[in-house]
Amino acid sequence: MKTVRLLVFVILNLLVLNVVVCPLFAEAPTTSKILFTSTRDGNRDVFIMNPDGSEQMNLTQHRADDQQAFWSPTGEKILFVSDRGGARDLYWMDPDGSNVRRFFKFKIEEWRTAPTWSPDGKQFAYEYINWGTLTDTIYIATLGEQDSELFVNGSYPAWSPDGTEIACSVRERLTLINIRTGAQKQLLPKKVESFQRDPSWSAAGDKLVFTWNKHPVPPPEAERAVFAVWKAKMTIYLINRDGTGLQQLIEEAGPYAQYPALSPNGEEVLYTREINGNFQIFKLDLNSGVRTQLTHHLSWNTGGDWFDPDYALPVSPQPELLTTTWGEVKQR
Repeated sequence: MKTVRLLVFVILNLLVLNVVVCPLFAEAPTTSKILFTSTRDGNRDVFIMNPDGSEQMNLTQHRADDQQAFWSPTGEKILFVSDRGGARDLYWMDPDGSNVRRFFKFKIEEWRTAPTWSPDGKQFAYEYINWGTLTDTIYIATLGEQDSELFVNGSYPAWSPDGTEIACSVRERLTLINIRTGAQKQLLPKKVESFQRDPSWSAAGDKLVFTWNKHPVPPPEAERAVFAVWKAKMTIYLINRDGTGLQQLIEEAGPYAQYPALSPNGEEVLYTREINGNFQIFKLDLNSGVRTQLTHHLSWNTGGDWFDPDYALPVSPQPELLTTTWGEVKQR
């Protein structure tokens, strides 16, 4: 009798565990998808669309500002930034927008923002902005843990596909930092003007795109119009991992371009540009030079992170990482 009761107890516990755990392993998209941010529903929300701009859908549908969404390596999770808890912080959800939860249990008054996944899906880096001291620092967090490790003073982190480096902006210069040793390498010579940001890797890890304004920054006493002219020259560049092959992808004429993202196959790049007072997302074919406008809604449409199942990394879920008690539940 004791054996039967024990068996029933074990089975019931397994069933309960299955109910709790299974929703955490959501299904990844079976076709290529792009995440982006749009204000078309009255505030910033995370949207998803096909690479040709079709089937655009709101995933978050929340009254708070949700933005900066990034796919996990397997496409089973989406990490994004939201201020639904007060300050901007890191949340994640399933690919269909369900099962939203806050990563960190403890709240902060400053901002956690700009997340980037490690290729094994066990960690992510993010930018911490201290508005009191006006400093930007990059931390590394591990799934299942609440403590983060300070990595470097910098901003706009992007984890390399091979897991060995993080590309980021250090003192406004595009820098590769070795995860293990902390060694830093600037991709452009020091004599080159700074203001390099928003790096994005190719899936092969051999190239990066980034935003850059190569012109000298106007002096602080310059008129506002001078700054506007300077800002309009910010655009998108491509560079090899070893610092060679620098190539300007988008011309400076017209509104500035920003938030580049390379496609997994390395043949296309997303970027954001202002059109008639609204930001829209474009796609550039690096082989043909053909540009396609993906969003047309009269609102701000920005960013973009690309997932393609053909290039998804073979990362298996880690059951030992499911010990975290998550905070807030999604509010509709």
